[in-house]
Amino acid sequence: MILVTGGAGFIGANFVLEWLRSCDEPIVNADKLTYAGNLRTLQSLEHDSRHVFARVDICDRQALDALFAVHRPRAVLHFAAESHVDRSIHGPGEFLQTNVVGTFTLLDAARAYWNELPAAQKESFRFLHVSTDEVFGSLQSADPAFNERTPYAPNSPYSASKAASDHFVRAYHHTYGLPTLTTNCSNNYGPYQFPEKLIPLSITHALAGKQLPVYGDGKNMRDWLYVGDHCSALRTVVERGVPGETYNIGGWNEKANIDVVHTLCDVLDELRPTASGASYRKQIEFVKDRPGHDRRYAIDATRIGSELGWRPAETFDTGLRKTIQWYLNNTAWVEGVTSGDYRNWIDMQYGHSR
Repeated sequence: MILVTGGAGFIGANFVLEWLRSCDEPIVNADKLTYAGNLRTLQSLEHDSRHVFARVDICDRQALDALFAVHRPRAVLHFAAESHVDRSIHGPGEFLQTNVVGTFTLLDAARAYWNELPAAQKESFRFLHVSTDEVFGSLQSADPAFNERTPYAPNSPYSASKAASDHFVRAYHHTYGLPTLTTNCSNNYGPYQFPEKLIPLSITHALAGKQLPVYGDGKNMRDWLYVGDHCSALRTVVERGVPGETYNIGGWNEKANIDVVHTLCDVLDELRPTASGASYRKQIEFVKDRPGHDRRYAIDATRIGSELGWRPAETFDTGLRKTIQWYLNNTAWVEGVTSGDYRNWIDMQYGHSR
């Protein structure tokens, strides 16, 4: 049995689905079910005895202790987090609570459980903390990509909260010996992503005939990682990673935001042409940049490749095409998550609704 936190969110749910497609080891899935957690994503597991869902807040120590006592996991994969930079600017307190206090609470519950394990189980136990490249701050165009030795320099409330959680994970290994692993990944995209992030937002707005908002001049650079590749990397790290170490996970796909949207429009032009025949590119609209918008992130994923033998299977083009096709085939899922609260958020963030 493994314990996954945040397993109804985007990356966590993809991990749960991939795990149970490829092996029979059960999962206990703890998720608070905030706006970004969606049990419809896990609908195919509704009658699968290998998947045990528990609606649990990671800040609730009593509930966490009960999960450990009942299910006796051999590993924890910690996905649960508030993860959207824009939301952290408007409401940083929730990010502090979930990402810092929640991670600390989970770590302390895991340590108490781990301390009581028999020697062999104690030796093999792992706690994998899933983090972000945003903790490293922003790069200039000529700077080398982030590696595992890059100093932390978070620039948003979100990245600051994730940096703090990373430090707690490191401290629990060095102070208490808890066998932790930390991964710092680049921008994920793929199926089941909540449509507030750039790629699913652009897909859903394009199909609805709305403007495609792009911050600033659109030249902010990101490395793009297909979520299925991220899941395979996490499996590799939890199986072969060295306790106490960190591993950067990237897709080797550094792209400017405007180039991402242009490519997306071109694929949609092919797969779902507009009624008028006009390109979806005509719907692109540049909007006021967000405060403190980091200019460039880039991940050097050499270490996980050379030490653990992992590399992404998807290029940006193949991953994006799979992603767009998934959204075209799953409009009911999209409609189910785009609630009134979501539409209100889009109006607040971008200043209009079209």
